[in-house]
Amino acid sequence: MRRAAILVALPALGAALGAAPAPERVDLLIRGGTVFTGSDAPFVGDVAIRGDRIVAVGRRPVSARRTIDARGLIVAPGFIDPHTHVEAMLADPDPHRRLVMPFLMQGVTTAFIGNDGGGDPDVASVLATARSRPVGINYGAYVGFGAVRTAVIGEARRAPTAAELTAMRALVAKGMCGGGLGLSTGLFYAPQSFATTAEVVALAREAARRGGVYDSHIRDESSYTVGLAAAIDEAIRIGRDAGLPVHISHIKALGVDVQGRAPAIIAQVEAARRAGQAVTADQYPWSASGTSLVASLVPLWAQDGGRPALLARFADPALAARLRTDMVENLRKRGGPAALLITEGAEKGRTLAAVASAQGTDAVAAAIAVIRVADPAVASFNQSEADIAAFMRRPWVMTGSDASTGHPRVYGTFARKYAKYVVAERVLSLRAFIERSSALTADTFGLENRGRLRASAFADVVVFDPRRYAARATYEQPELPAAGVRTVVVNGVIAVDNGRLTGAAAGRALPHHPSAGCD
Repeated sequence: MRRAAILVALPALGAALGAAPAPERVDLLIRGGTVFTGSDAPFVGDVAIRGDRIVAVGRRPVSARRTIDARGLIVAPGFIDPHTHVEAMLADPDPHRRLVMPFLMQGVTTAFIGNDGGGDPDVASVLATARSRPVGINYGAYVGFGAVRTAVIGEARRAPTAAELTAMRALVAKGMCGGGLGLSTGLFYAPQSFATTAEVVALAREAARRGGVYDSHIRDESSYTVGLAAAIDEAIRIGRDAGLPVHISHIKALGVDVQGRAPAIIAQVEAARRAGQAVTADQYPWSASGTSLVASLVPLWAQDGGRPALLARFADPALAARLRTDMVENLRKRGGPAALLITEGAEKGRTLAAVASAQGTDAVAAAIAVIRVADPAVASFNQSEADIAAFMRRPWVMTGSDASTGHPRVYGTFARKYAKYVVAERVLSLRAFIERSSALTADTFGLENRGRLRASAFADVVVFDPRRYAARATYEQPELPAAGVRTVVVNGVIAVDNGRLTGAAAGRALPHHPSAGCD
């Protein structure tokens, strides 16, 4: 018998004699870890990967090119961050920056950008950059209401004309057809704060028509303007009137006037959910928010017209008393000058109280002096732990970092939530933490075949040591990478190996596919 014929006949002969079939060939086997699929109770087992997909979860005979021993470790879906500000990192000319190391070292494999209304309306171009400049994580993008409004109206405090509203609607439609997740707003911030609810509804309908969501930094998380409860009601109303799901960004009760209100806010959201409306939220596990000194202290009327107009008002003696009165009140709401930590610029690392002391002046005068030079980021210590825990326990609240300059939440959000609120304080179970950092987010935003470990899903996986996984970043040293992540896989490619970045840039842009309205 010829050699070729013998080789063809051998498998059939083996089967006839009852021999075991050859093991399935895979590229990567993560073996023996405690597997959390995103949906099921944990079990000890394996995850097998071929190409960019998971081919098996559980115990199954396979032959792997590479096997990772995960005994004693947690194996979970790669975490998904629905609220970030890492646009600059993803588009950076430096390939290392584009890996988004702070996220990979926490096991975050997917992030959303364009939040708080800052998203570039040209979403197609934002997503296209991943082809020419490879990135380390997957990302989706919002159409930003603030960017749209500024492009059409500028920074003036006025309503749009009919023609301007039509132009804004067209920009939202274009962004959605280019792959936008939905419409994001930051109604707390000028000039978005100058918009009426009806204006936002008109633009949100463009996102709704194309299957998007409404994501909002609500108009007031405190007692600055309409108040926290009314701002939650407004977000729910916008979703109801425009006909699309509502997602509340970084849900919180911010400042001394509203601390302790979490149960009432939860009741508002859950009443809407019982009525059949889709309402969710994300939350970061830090007591300090991150914003700017202007947004924290300067009244909205003084921000009308942007920075040049603001600086002119600072120099106008006729406005000094009114400006000071309003800034003193806003400082009170924030908990005083010791509760504002400047996190960038010349005064980085100092509280406003310390800056005022060094200048030999009061806090408002010191703040104005700083703002005249620039508007630095600040960490604002203004939330109670009881409110944080109350929101965190709700099954519709997912993990989100709101990653922004100078705040440890860029480097440590997911790791801190695990170490502080799962292990140390037992606010959440490990399973709840994982599912609300992966599957819940994927389901809420329609990320197909992500957020779970199951056959045919994209192979986004994190393997971490449950004894070591923790944030190292602090408010004083915000750029320390998290500890305890052993392996991270992005689209089947190992991005973190034995706790170190591999340099692989396997992330992908994730366009939302519009349901209609893009012919």
